[in-house]
Amino acid sequence: MDISAFFEPVDLNAMPHSGESKGQTRLGNLVTIFSDVADFPDYTLFDLAIIGVTDDRNAIDNEGCGAAPDFVRRYLYSLFPGPYAMKIVDLGNIKKGFSVSDTYFALSSAVAEMVGNNVLPIIIGGSQDLTYANYQAYQSLGQIINIVAVDTMFDLGKSDAELTSQSYLSSIILHQPNYLFNYANIGYQTYFIDQDALKLMKNLFFDTYRLGIVRESLEEVEPIVRNADLLTFDVSSIRYSDAPGNANATPNGFYGEEACQITRYAGLSDKLTSIGFYELNPKFDPRGTTAHLVAQMIWYFIDGFYNRAHDFPFRNEEDYLKYRVSISDHKEEIVFFKSKKTDRWWMEIPLPAEQRVKYERHYLVPCSYKDYQIACENDIPDRWWMVYQKLM
Repeated sequence: MDISAFFEPVDLNAMPHSGESKGQTRLGNLVTIFSDVADFPDYTLFDLAIIGVTDDRNAIDNEGCGAAPDFVRRYLYSLFPGPYAMKIVDLGNIKKGFSVSDTYFALSSAVAEMVGNNVLPIIIGGSQDLTYANYQAYQSLGQIINIVAVDTMFDLGKSDAELTSQSYLSSIILHQPNYLFNYANIGYQTYFIDQDALKLMKNLFFDTYRLGIVRESLEEVEPIVRNADLLTFDVSSIRYSDAPGNANATPNGFYGEEACQITRYAGLSDKLTSIGFYELNPKFDPRGTTAHLVAQMIWYFIDGFYNRAHDFPFRNEEDYLKYRVSISDHKEEIVFFKSKKTDRWWMEIPLPAEQRVKYERHYLVPCSYKDYQIACENDIPDRWWMVYQKLM
């Protein structure tokens, strides 16, 4: 599919990285940037593709976030690269469609083309309703996926609400055919959540992790993120003091370094195939603090990506240690695998062979050593139980 018509080139004159300074190569010097309308890059030759989306027509109380992509680029391309060979292309910005649905179609088509060619898109929005378009790309690929959202709320909206940045999840859940296996929220704040929404998340066997619990042991976020195909990051989940560039920013949230750690976990995940950063509003970011932070988050994602261990999916059982744990009054043993390469853990959900084909990417659940300890104490880990209920 020819997706070049969906994009407009980047204005390099607005980027401060142009040229090398005293022999110091910046990230912007190493990224192939679509800057000439007559020369659209062959994205299939790259590992990562940066895609800007300037549409914010469905933003709630945060109009102006559509200006974020170029704002972030100025900081991102001024950073120094890590110690690895990179193959990154910047495809420019998706043209704003006549209607928002036109923008969704363009983004969905572009993401599907990237993922189908083993290129991982890094989306810089724009408003978070663009996550819906990102999700639609997997429908065309026929792939059942897991979504992880870093957000202060679930973005369910009302049942009859139109698709917006604060109701896109309802549109994903209700979309038919449905390709969503699991949704996990990281960092919700209880006072922003209706109790009925919490009950709905529980009834759907979705995973929700309150901000305070997550911050107590941030390393437990790693297996949550490792289970994602798509990660969507709302900048408003970062506290105002670290990221003021959002009309909906609040006093509480993640610290900047915690946000960077989460995105590095995402980069390290062999399973993750797309990521989006949304709701940064330059109007509220006059000193560029938030844009600089998002640029650093993307840098950490890239760093994680180029340090992937490629220990999932399993290729050789000899590369893993296998542990079997029996639980009283539970007929199934819980089988754990530990990678000898990275010390990362997985749990196996018992499934008939014919179902393993359909759920080949879901019956091995990322977990931590803590889950193994819980099982050894004769208790069933929550992560195992939630997926087991979905599959049974």
